[in-house]
Amino acid sequence: MEPGGAPPVATTEKARNRPGTPTGPGTPTGPGTPTEGDGPAAPTRRLTSPLALTLLLLLMVLLQSPLRRALAAPVMQAWTTVFVAVMIQALPFLVLGVLLSAAIAVYVPPSFFARALPRHPALAVPVAGLAGAVLPGCECASVPVAGALVRRGVTPAAALAFLLSAPAINPIVLTATAVAFPRNPEMVLARFVASLLVACAMGWLWHRLGRTDWMRPPAHGRHESQSKGEAFWDSTRHDVMHAGGFLVVGAMAAATLKAVAPEHWLRAAADNPVVAVLALAVLAVVLSICSEADAFVAASLTQFSLTARLAFLVVGPMIDLKLFAMQAGTFGRGFAFRFAPATFVLAIGGAVLTGAVFL
Repeated sequence: MEPGGAPPVATTEKARNRPGTPTGPGTPTGPGTPTEGDGPAAPTRRLTSPLALTLLLLLMVLLQSPLRRALAAPVMQAWTTVFVAVMIQALPFLVLGVLLSAAIAVYVPPSFFARALPRHPALAVPVAGLAGAVLPGCECASVPVAGALVRRGVTPAAALAFLLSAPAINPIVLTATAVAFPRNPEMVLARFVASLLVACAMGWLWHRLGRTDWMRPPAHGRHESQSKGEAFWDSTRHDVMHAGGFLVVGAMAAATLKAVAPEHWLRAAADNPVVAVLALAVLAVVLSICSEADAFVAASLTQFSLTARLAFLVVGPMIDLKLFAMQAGTFGRGFAFRFAPATFVLAIGGAVLTGAVFL
């Protein structure tokens, strides 16, 4: 190159493509040159699940002596006994219920309901409520199924009756209730009657007072773009992990109430019929236990009357924290803020009236 002359093109391109060479605006860049928007220069580190599990196991090994002493305490032994008993009894019913509800949500077309239900909304509500006993589903599945029914033209009153009845009166839930209350078989009939009455009452109430602008049109189904097999296993994995987590929380809460709460506190609440019913109804909302497993938690609360425990079993499958979130996400917050309180009040009233007759 001559002094003062322009550099050859090849040399310029080589310099531009050299890593670390700055480029100005409008200057062409080579394929290896980092550009804005390519991401961080250095890879970020995050705590992965295997690493977190390894650290947790290492911590437990280091603290095994204090942990052994803590678990040997009478309170912890009582807590562990109740927790393990509830989990072992409830898990088979939870898994079976999730498999069945996933199969129904995936393989039973929503158009089946539109053809099977009467055209008149007042007649469609009890038929849809009774369909919950034939085509069961847990809470996690009933909300998207109800949304699919509304999208396919089923009257909202009937879809809401199915949404409330399917998790509460299906054969798996009633069988689990019979197993949990072997000495009180009337609990099965009381749960069926109270839950069906509340589901139909809410359907009729929505048909009478509900307005179209209160319910947002449901979004497209989560599994409608997948194949049948993919949708089934995706739904099963999601519901087992989701419902299983709430079951663990519910079993821990029941064990804590039995082992830690002072006996005179529980007895004082249980001796007042009004307080007992309200306390267990609120507990059902907070714990958010899957309906296939809630009977075993209710059976462990032996301080409370059968009517109070019936309120726990009727309220839980119809309205709890996770259901409120799912209903708000499917039908809109305006719907959830109107539907949830009305369901809570009617569920308590239905449980008390049914308990007075059957229990």
